[in-house]
Amino acid sequence: MEKIDKLDKQILEIISTNARIPFKDVAAECGVSRAAIHQRVQRLIDMKVIVGSGYHVHPGSLGYNTCTFVGIKLERGSMYKKVSEALTQIPEIVECHFTTGPYTMLIKLYARDNAHLMELLNDRIQEIPGVISTETLISLNQSIKKEVPIGAQRKEAVPTLDL
Repeated sequence: MEKIDKLDKQILEIISTNARIPFKDVAAECGVSRAAIHQRVQRLIDMKVIVGSGYHVHPGSLGYNTCTFVGIKLERGSMYKKVSEALTQIPEIVECHFTTGPYTMLIKLYARDNAHLMELLNDRIQEIPGVISTETLISLNQSIKKEVPIGAQRKEAVPTLDL
């Protein structure tokens, strides 16, 4: 895999903050040509450093008001591929992870309300062959959502809370 240099990191910091910023503005901020930005961004896409692009739709605006994490235990870990294929057929599931710890899998889904959540759990997820149990955690509020740090890792003082 090719190396990511200082200019690549600078570009990534700018576009990860504002994906809709024109390349001419990125070029001006980085002190290089617009063509250089185009080439760098395309290279980062080809290297799969940049994965995906587009708009993020707030689920609540579409009536999906309940964000839920579900820990799933399987009969055997080797069933992961088949179960994840079945889970992809449920449109409300937006993430699925094969995990260590108490669950074989952890999924994130959005439901319209508690009745819809119960239907997803009882009639869809728990009916998948190999699923032996689920544990549901409802998110009351998302307080942090961000990308991983792009710039050089800095050691900074840990913030303290005055209580």
